[in-house]
Amino acid sequence: MSRDDPALETLFLPFMQDKLAWPETGGALFLRAREGWPLHQRAFPGLVCEQSFKPDAEALERAGLQVVATEGERRHPLVLVLPPRQREEARALYARAVAHAGPGGRVVACASNNEGARSAEEDLRKLVGPVASLVKNKCRVFWSAPLHGDGGARIDEELLRQWSALDAPRKIEGGRFTSRPGVFAWDRIDPASALLAAQLPPGLSGRAADLGAGFGYLSMELLERCPGITALDLYEAEARALELARVNLTGHPSPAKLGFHWHDVTGGLPGRYDVIVTNPPFHIQGRADRPDIGRRFIAVAAEALNPRGSLWLVANRHLPYETVLSESFGTVRTVAQQDGFKIIEAVKAAPARPAPKAERRWKDERR
Repeated sequence: MSRDDPALETLFLPFMQDKLAWPETGGALFLRAREGWPLHQRAFPGLVCEQSFKPDAEALERAGLQVVATEGERRHPLVLVLPPRQREEARALYARAVAHAGPGGRVVACASNNEGARSAEEDLRKLVGPVASLVKNKCRVFWSAPLHGDGGARIDEELLRQWSALDAPRKIEGGRFTSRPGVFAWDRIDPASALLAAQLPPGLSGRAADLGAGFGYLSMELLERCPGITALDLYEAEARALELARVNLTGHPSPAKLGFHWHDVTGGLPGRYDVIVTNPPFHIQGRADRPDIGRRFIAVAAEALNPRGSLWLVANRHLPYETVLSESFGTVRTVAQQDGFKIIEAVKAAPARPAPKAERRWKDERR
């Protein structure tokens, strides 16, 4: 089981306290589902978990739950939501929840107090009218009246239409990229990634990988700055971002062969590379730093690089990556430090050459 998750626990309290009944038929759709012990405290038949973040999806699958990256058109008598922090993405998720609720179905959502629980509850109320709520674990769970039926909730259809479009893909940076709310640095070029791109030497060549590729900015820059790149694999744990990267890079004039992989980098890489670029994440949920993620990215990069292959990394200057870099690479140098970021090139050491036969024979004779 995963560690304690107060929002997940609180989301299921109305069912454990018999304030709401679990559907007898038809099950439930769980948007932004996360694995944890609350999902196993009793039977929740027919639960379908939608999760586009690969580590969370894999954790749910290991627990034996039904997981989809994106639910289709099917409607459910119950839709559960753990809304994200990003307001536009969260509102679009509420709209999806309402659209997926069948006649007489309900939407139940939960958010922690420090992630705007009251605002989240107010947003659902704007969309579907009065909601009931319960507060515990420094979280707030709230739910609609029955939807789409006579005498049920009064859905604001115009607001539903508006919110449904809030996280739609759109052009940014003068049309150079397509992005959408909820993706890292979705409406701008991340300054750390831009600093890394500016330092990439044009002579980089061979097979390359972008770890944590997002919507494809670094990959695009690598292809445009380094014509010697012959193949490029993009690894991204968030399926929504990976699809944007596919849109942004498909059709690029570079002759490099492209690969797009919905993949958790911390589990290792399947290929071998001459060049790896990365701006590794250092948060998952909440605001606390998670430098262990970046350290794992570095270790995985070292495992996947060919001898004399190079890692180009950008990170916040305070993040403690130096030990794993020195342990994993033959040469490490800081290329630039600017605006609180550091750019590091790390080159994998070549294996020691075996001694020439004459030298080995001389050593043997000395024994």
